[in-house]
Amino acid sequence: MNNLLKGKKGIIFGALNEMSIAWKVAEKAHEQGAEFVLTNVPVSIRFGTLDELAQKTGSQIVPADATSVEDLENLFDKAMEILGGKVDFVLHSIGMSLNVRKGKTYDDLNYEYYKKTLDISALSFHKMLQVAKKKDAINEWGSVVALSYIAAQRTLYGYNDMADAKAILESIARSFGYIYGRERKIRINTISQSPTMTTAGSGVKGIGALIDFTERMSPLGNATADECADYTITLFSDLTRKVTMQNLFHDGGFSSMGMSARAMFQYNKSFDDPEDITETDK
Repeated sequence: MNNLLKGKKGIIFGALNEMSIAWKVAEKAHEQGAEFVLTNVPVSIRFGTLDELAQKTGSQIVPADATSVEDLENLFDKAMEILGGKVDFVLHSIGMSLNVRKGKTYDDLNYEYYKKTLDISALSFHKMLQVAKKKDAINEWGSVVALSYIAAQRTLYGYNDMADAKAILESIARSFGYIYGRERKIRINTISQSPTMTTAGSGVKGIGALIDFTERMSPLGNATADECADYTITLFSDLTRKVTMQNLFHDGGFSSMGMSARAMFQYNKSFDDPEDITETDK
């Protein structure tokens, strides 16, 4: 389908480089006829390639730290000035954990890092929504989407304090979604995406093995960044006007699986030699 977003305007948070899901969303939104403003923290803009995306999509960049209410207020003001009015969609694609980057385990967290994880990866979502609502910056039947991960519901080795942040992110979507939907007809959803080798995702311990495992477990295989972008576009479009307060799994079926035939085969292979079985294994 073409022109799903014709005439729509938006703000896309979090594009860094071609590996970013937000980058793919921006490309797809442009293809579908949308206009938008790109934003990220100044340091990411400096070290990323956002200028290239802006040129490709005919967009302007407004630097903003999503943890700063002042920056967010300036962002929404400038976006409405650039775009000529309120926006119709917003993408929150932001996440970072210093504990993960520094190799801290969940039972030995640095609490200052932990607070930063929650602020950057979850509370920024609430701040963004609160600023937008106070400024009446989103049109009726607008759509806000944030990217999440199944670690919000299940324990996954190595995901660390980011799991807590994603759980809060999803809760914010439900709580704010009720208020924003009731008062302004604006919908808020999260997409729980397959593990994806983005710049941020590559910092998660064992990400390569995790991607291989979920690929083998999922009946449809892992969802790619491009496919996630396609799904996001449908949520921005008028085709999903009554979808809100949902955490939508986009993971090839992984979230509904217990054990696949391929995973069981691999599991059984590890016990082929009885001499390899330890007391712990028994």
